[in-house]
Amino acid sequence: MKYIFSEKGEEIREELSGVIKNFESEGRSFEQGARNSLRIFDINNYTVNVKSFKRPNLINKIAYKYFRKSKAERSFLYAQKLLSANIGTPYPLTFAEENRGVVFGDSYYACLHQHYDLTYRELVKDPDYPDHENILRAFTRFTFELHENNIQFLDHSPGNTLIAKDSEKYRFYLVDLNRMNFGELSFEQRMQNFSRLTPIREMVKIMADEYASLIERPKAEVFERMWFHTNQFQEKFKRKKKLKKIFKFWKK
Repeated sequence: MKYIFSEKGEEIREELSGVIKNFESEGRSFEQGARNSLRIFDINNYTVNVKSFKRPNLINKIAYKYFRKSKAERSFLYAQKLLSANIGTPYPLTFAEENRGVVFGDSYYACLHQHYDLTYRELVKDPDYPDHENILRAFTRFTFELHENNIQFLDHSPGNTLIAKDSEKYRFYLVDLNRMNFGELSFEQRMQNFSRLTPIREMVKIMADEYASLIERPKAEVFERMWFHTNQFQEKFKRKKKLKKIFKFWKK
């Protein structure tokens, strides 16, 4: 198993190595998905999240071994990039990769556990969530800050931004970091980056209103393009869902 540690990770490297080796039998399950699983560990005075990535298919086993960075390594490196730009994300501690002969094996990413009060998903589910519009506008300013720092978060979706209330302000922390692009964003790329967040027109209107004031473009233009990309994503999502149902039916 290969480990790379951050400065803070070096302080507890032995403990981190131990919990990764015993990932399945220790810690507390936090999230179990079809692709990845997340467990929480108490190490000294730290609460640590460790994500175990699903073992890749054969093509990616070869690709991650020889040609491209793994999801674990990208998560670690992108977290460091975000923090260097003063963008919120849980502090990275280590990533670990197992090689199985000539192919890539298991991989893990560990970071400090981040306290939060809600995610963007709560704003979608509950239009009466306290201070709903102010949180939404603050989130839009956070996204604008990402774009101004030449960061395109490709998984900018409802569950991937943690929101913490700090006095009368809101702080935002990105998670699931392995898909990002870095470079100057066009106006269309900026608008498309909002497409996965919500199908609710009123929420898009508020975000467009806030973003227009930041980018100094007409509100109608910003809303039209943001809503266009939202609809495109929703149509694609519905088609994909329909195809999955058909596939499951024939599989029975």
